Amino acid sequence: MEKNSKDKIILGIDPGTQILGFGVIGINSKGPYYIDMGVFDLRKIEDPFEKLANISAGVTELIEEYQPDQLAVESPFYGKNAQVILKLGRAQGAALTAAVMRGIPVAEYAPRKAKIAICGNGAASKEQVAMMISKTLKVELNPKYLDATDALAIALCHHYQLSSPLASAVGKGDWKKFLEAHPERVKK
Repeated sequence: MEKNSKDKIILGIDPGTQILGFGVIGINSKGPYYIDMGVFDLRKIEDPFEKLANISAGVTELIEEYQPDQLAVESPFYGKNAQVILKLGRAQGAALTAAVMRGIPVAEYAPRKAKIAICGNGAASKEQVAMMISKTLKVELNPKYLDATDALAIALCHHYQLSSPLASAVGKGDWKKFLEAHPERVKK
């Protein structure tokens, strides 16, 4: 689908220092649509700081090419190995810096939140997420790009968060705040 000047573009990033996934979606009056996805394969780069430079440069190129209105990134999740979370945080930081330096608003989502938004199940597999993304965006996806489909999931999660007034207020169980923020929704 071709981008209209009124369409919103969201760039999703699944950070990694070995494989970084990216997904680009557009949003128009008919809903979300697929634009592009892919991965940066950083496995052959040995120097960890060179990897970060490549991530920053790569995300900058994506920003220049697609002119996203927003960037959504997966937050690092805590694992058993503290070094892994440190590396993921650095990769995320390199991607975020590229967006922030260009004035692009950034949002961060936990992997579980994205899985719930896409599949309704926080424990969904990468394959289940890819299948739902494929159906939602009406596009065939290559299963070898699961990091890229995760990035599309982050972008879609961000779209759903922005488009649903209930997502932020009710998701936290706070109806009172929601009603105060949206008095027009109350029917008398």
